[in-house]
Amino acid sequence: MRAHLEARTRFFDSRVLSAIDAGITQIVILGAGYDDRALRFRCPGVHFFEVDHPGTQIDKRLRLERMGADLDAVTLVPADFGEEEVAPVLERNGHRDDRPSLVLAEGLLVYLDRDAIVALLRGVGRRAAAGSELAASLAVHPEGFDSAWVVSRANATRPGAEAEPWRTILPASAYLDLVSRSGWTVVEAVDDASLGTGAVPGRSVLVLAARQAR
Repeated sequence: MRAHLEARTRFFDSRVLSAIDAGITQIVILGAGYDDRALRFRCPGVHFFEVDHPGTQIDKRLRLERMGADLDAVTLVPADFGEEEVAPVLERNGHRDDRPSLVLAEGLLVYLDRDAIVALLRGVGRRAAAGSELAASLAVHPEGFDSAWVVSRANATRPGAEAEPWRTILPASAYLDLVSRSGWTVVEAVDDASLGTGAVPGRSVLVLAARQAR
């Protein structure tokens, strides 16, 4: 797992830095948890919107305040992806739909079922102005296996799976099609094993996508 996490971190860090260099001023982090990119990569004019469960956001805010972290350019957005549509939640929290955004979904989609994935990606797509990008990690398995069986086997060996089960692991082609049906055009898809961290091939695909024309 460490090798996969290192590969993911390299990929998502590079996407954030590239987006900032390209002039994108809104970074939306879905399922942000305790992600620290808003602190590591803060720079003038760039605003981070971190979206996650309300309980997580309360705890994170308390921790950041105890650290004395500067939160002027960070908005902690409370949202339950199973209960709320993300587009109006972002709007209420100051996200601008007339400015391009980079949307990050790192290690998140595996916890959602297929309908929830489509709804979430379509929702952020409705807030994404021209020039916006989506970076996502996709949990995949080789062609020829039954996806429900793969998910069941994966959860059987995971600590904590009962509380937070994985729900979606698909062949890469099927997952990329799901992203496309969600309103995004995939422009890059790489196996995280190609990033030289020792990650096992065929487990995770890292995707960069552009918003489809409205």
